[in-house]
Amino acid sequence: MPRLAIGPEFPRGLGALARPVRRDAVVALRRFLRNVPGAPHPERVRGARDARVATLRLAEGQRAVAVRQRDVYWLRAVLPDAEAWSYARRHRYGVNPVLGVVEEWDAEALERVEPALRRSARPSRLFDPICDGDLLGLGLDGHALPLFRLITNEADVAALEPLLPPTQYVPLAVLARGGTLAEAWRELDAWRACEEEPGPIDQDDLCAALRRSPDRAVFVQDQARLDRVLAAPEWCTFLDPPQHRLARAARYDRPVLVVGGAGTGKTVVALHRAAHLAVRGSGPVLLVTFSQSLAEELSAKLDLLIQDEVTRKRVEVANAERLAVRIVADAEGRRPALVGPGARSLAQLTDDALRLLTIDTGDLLDDVDPGRKPYRHMVVDEAQDISPAQWRLLRAAVPHARDDLFVVGDPHQRVTDTRVVLGAVGVHADEHTLGRSYRLPQELLSFVVRLRGGGPSPGLAGGVTEMHGLSAVRHGERPVVRAYDTPESELAGLRAVIDAWLADGVPPSEIAVGARDQRLVRAAERALTGLDVRAATFRRLKGLEFERVALIGVAEGVVPPPPPDEPYERARALQRERSILFVACTRARSMLYISHSGRGSPFLPL
Repeated sequence: MPRLAIGPEFPRGLGALARPVRRDAVVALRRFLRNVPGAPHPERVRGARDARVATLRLAEGQRAVAVRQRDVYWLRAVLPDAEAWSYARRHRYGVNPVLGVVEEWDAEALERVEPALRRSARPSRLFDPICDGDLLGLGLDGHALPLFRLITNEADVAALEPLLPPTQYVPLAVLARGGTLAEAWRELDAWRACEEEPGPIDQDDLCAALRRSPDRAVFVQDQARLDRVLAAPEWCTFLDPPQHRLARAARYDRPVLVVGGAGTGKTVVALHRAAHLAVRGSGPVLLVTFSQSLAEELSAKLDLLIQDEVTRKRVEVANAERLAVRIVADAEGRRPALVGPGARSLAQLTDDALRLLTIDTGDLLDDVDPGRKPYRHMVVDEAQDISPAQWRLLRAAVPHARDDLFVVGDPHQRVTDTRVVLGAVGVHADEHTLGRSYRLPQELLSFVVRLRGGGPSPGLAGGVTEMHGLSAVRHGERPVVRAYDTPESELAGLRAVIDAWLADGVPPSEIAVGARDQRLVRAAERALTGLDVRAATFRRLKGLEFERVALIGVAEGVVPPPPPDEPYERARALQRERSILFVACTRARSMLYISHSGRGSPFLPL
């Protein structure tokens, strides 16, 4: 019986097919997996750069490109017939000799590039000072080393990026800009093999390399698993190596803090960590986020991620306020009043809940009787906006034991006045960083970094957190900033933009419209009457993402509103407002449209 390894591009390709064609392709895959009559058979590719490559006819005019080793078929793409044959001939595959991960090369394009590099080569070449042994020690491919030796400048390396596996390009790029071998290793370490396939690296064992590459393949051996992988959102199935290592680590002996910029996958890591603890942990798991609306979003995503009902029930999702209310209600036998006579503020409830937890368990019981805490494991998202009092409550709700706290956040995305150092509230965490944005294209990332100012923010683990070093994995559209003479013409322009996006085939659920205040949101809703598109304040967009985002009213005097006169309060208010706009801008995966009437916001980059 064949085994399938599904690559991330394959479900995307299937999803782009017309529904009847997609149905036929899925039926063909099911037959192939069961090895029954009528199943497609692998067809060899004449002129292929890799003899293991084959194609499978899945539907009329559509083929899968697969890389075969023994009984495993790694499905790379589904394409129209001619494109599939071309793709299959063009690429070759290998195993990185030092990291053990799988690599895909655009071998045909590299063959065309080599003569051009030879013609432009100079007597002094870029990597002449570095010996072969050091280059090979970074995992650079021995067969490609003569090509790399022809490179004369950093622009040559940049031109090769689309043709090389990232594990080949990354060390070349570091060395090309004058970095050391140690610096190249540090950046390459993000792609290090995962622990699912430990032991010596066999460059001929593609299957083992695929198991070390969670971003490149997921194995399926039955129809139920196949259907789930093909139907699930990509974030449910594929994690890049740094995300995978953080989310699936066997154990942490201390609390963990994961810091990363917009779109680096912090929330995805938090969700996968919660799911991992639900399966392999030793007690109930609480997933905490900033607001109840975000908690509902995360709960829905966990429903997609965890299919087993019993396992799913082991994870509770809430915000800190709801946790405080529940602890007080359980102790007092009734839900505390939040409005009217005798009502307590949320701050008072948080203090009361912390007192109750301390009375019930006491700090000395953490190690000897962790079961007396309400939760055994806690995962915290949007950590930068949780107050010190709430942090003390969260710390008290789980024991001081292994795998107790897993925290993710980004100080640059604060939308409150909260300033907290985790160590000051009893959370002494080991910090990890995610540095690649998967949501934002490079053009949008560069724009929002300039908008945010790029300066440091007070860090969650002390000191400051810098924004430099954040990079994107793809390119895309530049943000559009459009000025109008009047609010009425701005709203008419918004309607025209949204109509055009819908005409492009973008689903309404993948479009969001944001504004600084509720008055502007209502105006946008009136302008978009009849269109099923979400409109919300900038704050309400926090934690969400959409294919395209339109922000209106980003004008002087609106973003930011007039700040306080007192210098310290003024500085904090302006920084908070800048962060709120930054958060709204970073909700877009592919296209960002910003408009204003009159003079634009001073936050907008020139």
